Amino acid sequence: MIRFASLLVVILFFGIADLAAQSTYTTEDKKAIKYYEQSALQIRGRDFNGGIESLQSALLRDPSFIEAHLRLASAYKVLLRYDLAETQYREALAVDSLNKLNFDTYFALGLMIYDNGEYKEARKYLSRYIQTNPNNAGREGLAMDLIKNIDFALDLMSNPLPFNPEPLPAPLNKYVMQYFPAVTADGKQLFFTVRKGNTANDDEDIYVTEQNDEGVWSEPEPISDLINSHRNEGTSSVSADGRMLIFTSCQAPGGFGSCDLYFVQKEGDTWGKPQNIGQPINSSGWESQPSLSADGRTLYFVSDRRGGQGKRDIWVSTLSARDNWMEPVNLGPVINTEGDDLSPFIHVNGQSLYFSSSGHKGLGKYDLFLSEKNGLEWSQPKNLGYPINTKDDQVSLVITSDGTKAYYSHEVIENNRDFQSSLYTFDVPEEIRVQNKSNFLTGRVMDIETKKPLGASIEMFDINDASLNYKVTSDKVDGKYFVVLTEGKEYSIYVTRKGYLFENLTFNYLEKKSREPEVLDIYLTPIKAGATSVLKNIFFDVDQYVLKEKSKTELDEVIKFLKDNEQIRMEIEGHTDNTGSTSHNLELSTNRAKSVYDFLVKAGIPKERLQYKGYGSTKPKVDNSTEEGKQLNRRIEFRIL
Repeated sequence: MIRFASLLVVILFFGIADLAAQSTYTTEDKKAIKYYEQSALQIRGRDFNGGIESLQSALLRDPSFIEAHLRLASAYKVLLRYDLAETQYREALAVDSLNKLNFDTYFALGLMIYDNGEYKEARKYLSRYIQTNPNNAGREGLAMDLIKNIDFALDLMSNPLPFNPEPLPAPLNKYVMQYFPAVTADGKQLFFTVRKGNTANDDEDIYVTEQNDEGVWSEPEPISDLINSHRNEGTSSVSADGRMLIFTSCQAPGGFGSCDLYFVQKEGDTWGKPQNIGQPINSSGWESQPSLSADGRTLYFVSDRRGGQGKRDIWVSTLSARDNWMEPVNLGPVINTEGDDLSPFIHVNGQSLYFSSSGHKGLGKYDLFLSEKNGLEWSQPKNLGYPINTKDDQVSLVITSDGTKAYYSHEVIENNRDFQSSLYTFDVPEEIRVQNKSNFLTGRVMDIETKKPLGASIEMFDINDASLNYKVTSDKVDGKYFVVLTEGKEYSIYVTRKGYLFENLTFNYLEKKSREPEVLDIYLTPIKAGATSVLKNIFFDVDQYVLKEKSKTELDEVIKFLKDNEQIRMEIEGHTDNTGSTSHNLELSTNRAKSVYDFLVKAGIPKERLQYKGYGSTKPKVDNSTEEGKQLNRRIEFRIL
């Protein structure tokens, strides 16, 4: 919305410019003029309360003193007393209903009412201002833009979305201020910033709470003494598995700018020591409000660095193959505006970006928006609508993996200065849900023989285009892993660790439907003679032996395994079910094994390290009496020689 710019215009033109001395006034009362001119000195000296008292005295002498009404309105605005400022503008117009004195009171009142959310009446006064043919192209253009925005806001309000926010129950919301929530992909851990007082000098720390199986949240606790300090820590983001945290810390020793981003990792149940994320993400400017992708390898954040579209913009950086953060890229003019674009939240699907903006059309100074990523392009941001967005600022929210629930902070201002902020939740209306919901796969990685937990690399590829979608590691202490699976794709997952055969999995999420989280422990087999592994993502057409294109991801993994373990030799084995004759199955399985062998040799694997053989239907893994059993028996596997 344009409110930020309008407020600046009001303060500059009606709070400072009208302080200039005048030779004539709309009053002849000398004492009223004396009080008025005295208020100018007081306001210049930042004594707004004294200036207000002088102006009130002037108006007691002469209630028709228009200049005093306008200056008093400006003083109230500086003190954020918008209701009193509006009253003074109305008083001025009551005296000068035709605006003959050309103080642009229609414009000022229209802006004030607009900022208070009274859109229809604001439109009336702004239209009157334009009809006066003002000799100020800048303000006239702003008035026209505001009228367009008002029409947009009224349209949103005429089509309200279902919205029933509820505060999170005790023991949460026990502090004066809690805000900027972040949630793990399983929805079981909630991180947020706590300020126990409501002044700028009060310390900000990061707290965490956990939800049990009955849906009850635990007593919130400080995340770690290694993370929280006497400086401010807040606006955090957590990876899907809850093991990597990015947060903001300001004025820290050794920092690059006023506020920097820091990262910290968790092993087992223990958080490590935070480290400055460094350049090129941190700059000499201001970096804050991070949002991590599910695997922790893409980072969205807000910065006021050079090269942006406006004041504060949303930027993105990714980890390279060597785990170094790349040069940040501005999200561009589709997302970022001339105003402030803040609080990005990238959904675990990696495609849906929620954010707050003062530059896109909306109802408040800051509204919430949603943009969907398609390839490399972002869609035009969609306003989340009314009453999620209102005349008040809406700064941030996070959405659960399935896209159905949101968490956000709601701020209440009492006496125009006492702030309170609480955590709320609501069911996300269908109209603004993510296009592709996400589910997750979790469990532990272990040695198949000793059952010892293993730290292993886990990579997830889109089978159909071989692109890497996700890369994480299992916890080396307890072996736990967490992988996000998003609708619309077919995945191959590879679990690797030095000294072990790789394990491969496949998941078909092409169809959009409700799914439960999947729990699967993964067992890795040590490399030794006789060890076997089924290649689950090798594909042929029925009764054919030409490799399908989407087999490439699996074959590339075999090549990588062979190059990483140059001492081993393997046999490629082809197997079929019992459909058809024995001779045909033997021939088909041999040809399929040879197709894999030929691919590996063509890729540079020495022939002497490979051999192939077809076994037909002679070595079934399960009974062939069911279609599921036959599918398991039709396979390519390798055996270490």
